[in-house]
Formats: sequence, C-alpha cells, structure tokens
Amino acid sequence: MVTDEKPPKPIPKLKGIPFVGSTFDFARDPLGFLTGLQRQYDRLVQFKAVGRLITLTLTPEDAKHILQENNRNYVKSAAYDVLKMFLGNGLLNSEGDFWRRQRRLAQPAFHKQRLALLVDGMNRETTGLISQWKNRDLTGPTLVSEEMMHLALAVVTRSLFSSDVKNHLENVSESITIIIQTAYKELFNFFPFTRNWPTPRTVRYRRAVRKTEAIIYEIIESRRRQPAEIRHDDLLGMLMETRDEETGEQMTNQQLRDEVTTIFMAGHETTANALSWTFHLLATHPDITEKLREEINRVLGPDNLPTVETLRELTYTTQVIQETMRLYPPAWIFGRQPLHSDQFGDYRVEVPGADGMLICPYLLHRDPRYWENPETFDPEHFLPEQVKLRPTYAYLPFGGGPRLCIGNNFAMMEMQIVLTLLIRDFDFQPVDQKIVEPEPGITLRPKGGLRLRVQARPNTGLPVS
Repeated sequence: MVTDEKPPKPIPKLKGIPFVGSTFDFARDPLGFLTGLQRQYDRLVQFKAVGRLITLTLTPEDAKHILQENNRNYVKSAAYDVLKMFLGNGLLNSEGDFWRRQRRLAQPAFHKQRLALLVDGMNRETTGLISQWKNRDLTGPTLVSEEMMHLALAVVTRSLFSSDVKNHLENVSESITIIIQTAYKELFNFFPFTRNWPTPRTVRYRRAVRKTEAIIYEIIESRRRQPAEIRHDDLLGMLMETRDEETGEQMTNQQLRDEVTTIFMAGHETTANALSWTFHLLATHPDITEKLREEINRVLGPDNLPTVETLRELTYTTQVIQETMRLYPPAWIFGRQPLHSDQFGDYRVEVPGADGMLICPYLLHRDPRYWENPETFDPEHFLPEQVKLRPTYAYLPFGGGPRLCIGNNFAMMEMQIVLTLLIRDFDFQPVDQKIVEPEPGITLRPKGGLRLRVQARPNTGLPVS
C-alpha cells in the first residue's frame, strides 16, 4: 500500500567517546556543555551519558508537550532517585494515582488564603535577621549565601511547625546541611551501587536522616495526641487536617513525613539560592536597586511590615525576583522518562531506545529567540506587554503542567518579604570584581558562596533590639 506519510527525520546525535559518550564533558561543565549544544541545534539533540541515551529539548513548545500536553507519557527520570534517598515518596518523587491523590490532599494547604496565615512568621524571621545584622560588626564581607540558607530554613521551619521545633532547630539545620551535601555528591556519582557502602559520608548521611526523621515523627505524634479542638495555623496542621474528597482518608504518618521533608528541602535550598542571586545582581546594578527601593518606600513606608495586601502592590519587586530566576533558575534542569515513543514535529523519540528527556530552564531563559538581550539583568523583561510576546513555557522557574511546583506562591511570598525588608534597611555592594559563577547541582548555587559588603542604611527600617 502506498502512503504519503513522511518518515521521521533522524534526531541529531553527538558522537562522544566510545562506551562513555559525553559523560565526562557533561559532568565536568554541565552549563558549558548544554549551552554549546543550544548554540549548535534548534530543537532536539541526543547524547550518551552514563550508558543512557539522553534527548535534550531546546524549545518552549516541546517543553510544553512533555510537561502538559502529553504529561501522562512521562515519569520522573532516574536522577530523582538521588532525592528519593531522603525525600521518600513525597510530591516531588511520586507518580501516577498515588501522586494525584497526594496532590489533592496537599493542595488546600497551599491556597493563597491559607498561605496568608504564614506572613507574620515570615516577617518575624526576617526582622530577626535584621536585628542580628544591626547588632553585628559588618565591617568585613558577609557570607550572604549562608545567611540566606539559615533564614530560609528558619522560615520554612516556622511555616511547617510553628514553634514546635524551635528547640531542635540547630540539630535540624546541621542534619539538613549534611543531607543536601550528600545529595549534591550523589548527583554526579556514576556508580550508584556504591550508595549503600558504609563510607564515612554514607554513615554521616544516615545519622542525619535518622535524627531529622525522629524530630519530624515526634512532632507528628505529639500533634495527634492533642485534643481535636486545638488547631495549628501552620503547614503541618493544614496537611494533617485535610481529607481526600473521594475517600475521606487523611495522610498517614509516613505520608506526612515524606511531604514535610520535601517541603523542607524544596522550600529551603531553592529559595535561599534565589535570594542569594537576587542580592548579587542588585549589588552590581545600583540603578535597579534604587528603583526597587523607591517602590518599597512608597508602598511600605520606613517601618511598616509587608501584608498580603501590600505584597500585591510590589509589582517591580516581583519583576526583580522573576528576572533573577530567569538568569539563575534554582531548578535549572529536570528530566523525564518517556513511557512510549513520542512525536516532536518531524522528529520521533523512540522507546525503547531513548532513555530520558532533559528540559533545561537555564537554556530556555537565555534563548535569544524568546528574550531580548538575554544575558542582561533587566526586570522589564516581565512587564505585562513583554510577557505576552513570549511562549508561556519560555519561562519555567517552577516547572509547568500538572506538576507545577505546589509551593510557588509560598516561595514568591517569602522572597518578596525578605527582599523588601532587607533592601529597605541595608545597602549591598560587591566585595571585588570577581565574577560569581553558578555551580550546577540539584539546584543552581553561587560557586564558593556569595560574599557581599552589607551596610545598614541610616534612619531607616526597624529599630535595633
């Protein structure tokens, strides 16, 4: 039988080194390797890494196809096994019907009306840092990236547990740091069978997991023993209250543990890095900082704290945060595993054969096809008239489709509060002229940490305690 159907075009494929493909090039300089591919190819390109055939997508249309239009054909890639070591079967890692049920259960806790209850806690933690800085000798450089890590952990801890965990905060902070460091190392461990070997790092990691789990389970059990009329306006309380609309069931202790640890990691590491990059960019763009400060002073005045209502008026502040996450998206890359073959225009990704699909927001966010002056820090990229000109999936700081990050509103609210209060009260300046390089791992960190000169502004902001 004669058919007019065209055969699919072959997807461009890198040759690489026999047996290992492009493994070493990708591991040595992930951003440089992927950026080089973006310059050479328009839509799709394949390469071998760790014995797997990876397909890199380079357009918003294909990202939308994977994440939204045909999302049920894709599951999380094998790289998420590293996160599953600690996070368990929370929203970030779970799949299928179980994920859909967990999403239904967790969603009410992240509605904007419920999140409004957390604003006071975010203000308290941020003003606490302001008081510390105003009582500290800030003559030398401040390791802002570390300060943001501590602040983001304090915010997410208070948001999750109110004051229940206050006595454990130091232990939690130390344990979470060990867990994150281990996950970073394991991300580029090309011999996953070694993860269970009793190395010193593995022993420290397991001890940190046990310590964190013990604290979380202790808080959950303590809450369950309390009378029903006692309510907690925190995320754990909201998660414990919610019931499945179809079955009436609530989350088990194990499910609560997995969701809490996922929020811990996602709400701590990513937000801290986004804030660090924001202060770095503002320190090197004083004109944008002044425009930002003008809006903050106009909306909040010299000493008012942000509220849900005033946050909506901080439009330029929001644009600054959006632009930071364009240049330095904390979730800079994510992978999907195709379950069946799929069509991308004239190309066809074959299963079996293709082992994984990569979507890289870092590349999409800097693609000159969708962004004017893509390497320039310019919050006006997010003026409404500019946003309308771009494909929606050209900007993916929180992913997209049904698996859009459930905590995106929480993260934006926290970043707005921290940014407005610190910029109102402090000046940030570079320590030197060295270029701050991004370090790609699970998230996109400033390599070696971010140090800035921080100086209190005269006669502004909250009083020194």
